[in-house]
Amino acid sequence: MGRSPCCEKEHTNKGAWTKEEDQRLIAYIRANGEGCWRSLPKAAGLLRCGKSCRLRWMNYLRPDLKRGNFTDDEDELIIRLHSLLGNKMLARAGGL
Repeated sequence: MGRSPCCEKEHTNKGAWTKEEDQRLIAYIRANGEGCWRSLPKAAGLLRCGKSCRLRWMNYLRPDLKRGNFTDDEDELIIRLHSLLGNKMLARAGGL
């Protein structure tokens, strides 16, 4: 027995997100917080899969998401940690 499907595939948008969808997701999360991703699309009025909403929020829309290059201090920290711990430990720590 597996898990039930997270959404109805035939009534789900796929592909690029529109600005309106982004705004709906942002507004919903601001008002209600990050909760159950499986029920969020229906509650927010989105025709998306919960996984798609979670990934969109985590990878593109979060306000605390840092974009751009590493600072010099961050570069030095990465090099120092790599020399101490190696590749495997840095991969487990999610980069930092």
